[in-house]
Amino acid sequence: MSRNCAIILAAGKGRRMVRSINKQYLNINEYPILYYTIKAFTKCDCIDEIIVVAAEGEVDYCREEIVEKYNFLKVKDIIVGGKERQDSVLKGLLAVSNCEIVLIHDGARPFVNESIIKDAVFYANLYGATACGVRPKDTIKIKDSSGFSLKTPKREILFCVQTPQAFRYNLILSCHKKINSDGIKVTDDTMVVEQYGNKVFLYEGSYDNIKVTTPEDLAIGKQILDKNHC
Repeated sequence: MSRNCAIILAAGKGRRMVRSINKQYLNINEYPILYYTIKAFTKCDCIDEIIVVAAEGEVDYCREEIVEKYNFLKVKDIIVGGKERQDSVLKGLLAVSNCEIVLIHDGARPFVNESIIKDAVFYANLYGATACGVRPKDTIKIKDSSGFSLKTPKREILFCVQTPQAFRYNLILSCHKKINSDGIKVTDDTMVVEQYGNKVFLYEGSYDNIKVTTPEDLAIGKQILDKNHC
């Protein structure tokens, strides 16, 4: 049986939140954002191991105030992240052991559900690389450097990518090592495998699966939790 691991990225500074502590440790309905994220992967029986990537100076806090406090036994290790997101992902990949499928997820995306996680594992096994997401609700414009509209892509072919993004472990590890060696900058992990000619299957996520980025997102998060009785 395939062994599936999750890397949860909680090393971002979250400057848009304008708070004195990292956004992953802010509370929504009395629990930290990162609590909900780790809980979702812990509860899912298809996940065998979790690696949390924390910011420098926050590993002990994460361990004591999140992992140990809430008894998240699937968390194998908490490691220090790198300078950029892709550096943190590579460090997380190198910390994983005996893994066939790896899921990479934003720590500040706490409303991921069991169905999304299980689908990630299923499609990664089937296609090698996959990511969830949703169709945009708004019309999207492409604008030029002067601020004028260039064109309007058809909404039905657009896709707002979320996490988790899941991969065969050997594929994503080798591609991350290559972009690191080649000095290529990316903003998510689907770009890493696409850079070397691999296709990524896109499947349906959820409009609730938001990334908590701004103060307004905290209020939206509370509404999502209240709606789902979490």
